[in-house]
Amino acid sequence: MNDELVATSLEDCLDALGHVQRRRILLELLNDTSREDQTVALDNLYSNASDRSEQLSLRHAHLPKLEKMGFIDTDQQPQVVNTGPQFDEIRPLLELLDDNRGKIPDGWV
Repeated sequence: MNDELVATSLEDCLDALGHVQRRRILLELLNDTSREDQTVALDNLYSNASDRSEQLSLRHAHLPKLEKMGFIDTDQQPQVVNTGPQFDEIRPLLELLDDNRGKIPDGWV
């Protein structure tokens, strides 16, 4: 992980939220209040993927993209996704999506 993180732009946040799998990962981390460190098991994420190609894109495209942006961290334990150092930068947009689930079209989250 890059130690020289800079403030995240709105464009970066919207890019991170640009795919439903990434939105679901971030929202699951947002809503995981059962643990102080906000973690989600990779098995849970893979079980939400509908087929093998979605699981592969999750592992090889979406998780690495979110990690590169600093929104998640997978380094601490290989089978767990944690909130990353930039997670609080995207939190307001995630809370907006989460609070308005009933008002937005199906499939957005």
